[in-house]
Amino acid sequence: LEPLYRVIILNDDVTPMDFVVEILKVIFFLANERAAEIMLMAHIKGSAYVQSLPKPEAERRIQKAHTEAVDQGFPLRFTMESE
Repeated sequence: LEPLYRVIILNDDVTPMDFVVEILKVIFFLANERAAEIMLMAHIKGSAYVQSLPKPEAERRIQKAHTEAVDQGFPLRFTMESE
């Protein structure tokens, strides 16, 4: 089994909350309620845990999220760290 990496969302003051929730739902396959909870946690605390994934999958989803955000003109960022 591959080691897992924690995907972390970082707060910014520009990206709309509804866009963040949509990214979490579409790219990270989270339910609407869970996506909203994560978005609010990042908004309040500055960052929030999204989910743990194998490194290649975490990198792929983060890159996809960054591409979607850039395409819409938002600075939304994710990072990852080993578990």
